[in-house]
Amino acid sequence: MPAFEYKALNARGKEEKGILEGDSPRSIRQQLRERQLTPLEVVEVKESGARGGGLRTSRSHLKSIDLAMITRQLATLLQAGTPLEESLAAIAGQASKKNVERIVLGVRGKVVEGYSFAESLGQFPGAFPELYRATVAAGENSGHLDKVLDRLAEYTEDYQAIQQKMTTALIYPVMLTGIAILIVSGLLGYVVPKVVGVFDNLGQELPALTKGLIAVSDVVKASGLYVAILLAVGALVFSRLYKRPGFRRRVDRALLRLPVFGRLIRGKNTAAFTRTLSILFGSGVSILDALKNSAAVVSNLPMRDAIEETIDRVREGASLSGSLKRSGLFPPMVLYLISSGENSGRLGEMLERAAEQQENETSNTISAAISLFEPALILTMGIAVFVIVLAILLPIFELNQMVG
Repeated sequence: MPAFEYKALNARGKEEKGILEGDSPRSIRQQLRERQLTPLEVVEVKESGARGGGLRTSRSHLKSIDLAMITRQLATLLQAGTPLEESLAAIAGQASKKNVERIVLGVRGKVVEGYSFAESLGQFPGAFPELYRATVAAGENSGHLDKVLDRLAEYTEDYQAIQQKMTTALIYPVMLTGIAILIVSGLLGYVVPKVVGVFDNLGQELPALTKGLIAVSDVVKASGLYVAILLAVGALVFSRLYKRPGFRRRVDRALLRLPVFGRLIRGKNTAAFTRTLSILFGSGVSILDALKNSAAVVSNLPMRDAIEETIDRVREGASLSGSLKRSGLFPPMVLYLISSGENSGRLGEMLERAAEQQENETSNTISAAISLFEPALILTMGIAVFVIVLAILLPIFELNQMVG
């Protein structure tokens, strides 16, 4: 039975919202009346959403942590022998978030109507990515949906863990950088002019360092706001231009050439590509379809272009490793593992090993970069504050010598 979102009034005239399953909107209204509720609006849960701005379901998305939880629960229930419909109902029944409940019940409704699980997931493309749906379809076709979902659960859990680790690792450096900029800007814009103004009134010849600090302070005080506005406008213009494929491709290519960030970008995209390819290929998806879906998870356009060119070469009979090697964008170790997998007939296993190697290397690189960045930032901030304090103290020392 399809799932419907409703909006109704209770006996006290208070509006209530919820989700019910039924054969039609009419049956939902009947259920509401039996509960002493006055139906106002009943809408079937689906990605296309409701008309008239009432109940909005058009933006149905799942956070990665919610997707990982749903996948793990579903894999566990299916492996225990629970039918798919009952599994989905159980997951929706214990969901703590209304959005999760709505989407799962919407998927269950389509399954009950006779659609395949993959087709039912396709009703919510914003919640279930194409990779996810393609893997589920392969599991259904092979008759091993529970095993495929188990692999998907591991993938989504690992992806969530990596994302959380990267976010957590970057919070402190970003906060430290922002605080450092605010402190130095505050000193230059407000503290320095007031302190140094005392020496101007005395008519004392100021040291060169102090004069330079006053000049910088004047610029910050007079143009700081305009510089901030200019930076904000520049960021906005860049974000707009970055949406254009040509400009984005040039920027992405330049990023790959950067010493540390280029290595991180290359590793992150390679790990996503090999992990996705290993899941799809190991689930029984053909190598060409697996490559096509795997290319979609690569955010760097030059690397995505290289994969799309690889698809054409593989279709013509070329090897996967040799085709990827021609681009010069993928790490040699990954190419070696893929080549070894092709020669030994264990491509899926080698792809998974390549993904693990790249994920570990990327994680280690991020940790090393952050461990170097934090003391470097603290040292830079310390030097900046020291220079400001020294520029303020020098006139005081000279004044004391004159008095003495």
